[in-house]
Amino acid sequence: MEYSSLLRLAVFAGLFVLFALAETLAPRRSRSYPRGRRWLTNLSITVINTLTLRALALGMPLLAIGAAMDAQSHGWGLFNILGWPAWLEICLSILILDFAIWAQHLITHKLPILWRLHRVHHADRDFDVTTAVRFHPVEIALSMLLKIGLVYLLGPSVLAVVLFEILLNGTALFNHSNLRLPLSVDAVIRKILVTPDMHRVHHSVHRTEHDSNYGFALSIWDRMMGTYIAQPSEGHEDMKIGLHWQDDRPNRLGWSLALPFRRK
Repeated sequence: MEYSSLLRLAVFAGLFVLFALAETLAPRRSRSYPRGRRWLTNLSITVINTLTLRALALGMPLLAIGAAMDAQSHGWGLFNILGWPAWLEICLSILILDFAIWAQHLITHKLPILWRLHRVHHADRDFDVTTAVRFHPVEIALSMLLKIGLVYLLGPSVLAVVLFEILLNGTALFNHSNLRLPLSVDAVIRKILVTPDMHRVHHSVHRTEHDSNYGFALSIWDRMMGTYIAQPSEGHEDMKIGLHWQDDRPNRLGWSLALPFRRK
C-alpha cells in the first residue's frame, strides 16, 4: 500500500511538471493574473487536502486502495463474487469508477449545498494545471467517502483502483492545463479522453456552458448523457473563466477556503 502511494505521488509530480512546462511553452490563453500568488493559493489548498485525507485515514484507515484490499480479503463486492478474468474486472472497474466520478461531478452542480463546496474549484479566474488540484477539503473528503463505498460494493482489485487513481489524477492535470493542442490532435484525443479545450468550456462563466462537459477522464459519458458542448460560444481566447460575481479574491487562500460559507 505504501508502494502504491509513492507510485501515485511520483506519477502525479512528474505529470504536473510536464504539463506546467508544456503550457508555458504552448499556452492556449493569456493569463489574467501572474502565477505567483494564485499558484501559492492553489498549491496550498492541495497541501491542506493531503492533510485532510491523512486525517480521514486516522479515523478510517481504509481509504480507496485499502478498501480494495479489505474487500478482497473478505470476498466482499461484486467482482470478488463473480470471479471474472482479471483484465475484464480491471476494465469494468475503471469504467464504472469513472462514470461514478462523472455523476458525482454533475450532482455537485445540481445540489446547492454541494455546489457551495464545488464553486471553490470554479472560482479560479485562470485555467491551468493548478486548477486541477483546487478543490475544497470538505469536497475532497466527501469524494473519497464515495469512492470507498463504491469500492466495497464493486470489489475491484487493488491494481484496478491504483490504475484508476493514476488515470484520474493524470487526466485531470492534462485537461485543466492551459495547453494549446493542434485542433486535429484535439479532435482525435477527445473521442476518448477529455482535452483541455473540452474541459475549459466547463469553466465558463455562462451557466449553460459550465453545466456541461463534466468528465474528468473519459469523454464518452458527456456524449452519452447529452451534456457535451464542443466549443465555448465566445471562443477559447475571449471566453471568461470563473464565476460572474467574483474579482481577484480567489487568489487568496483564506477567502477561497471560506467561500462555501459565504452568501453568494
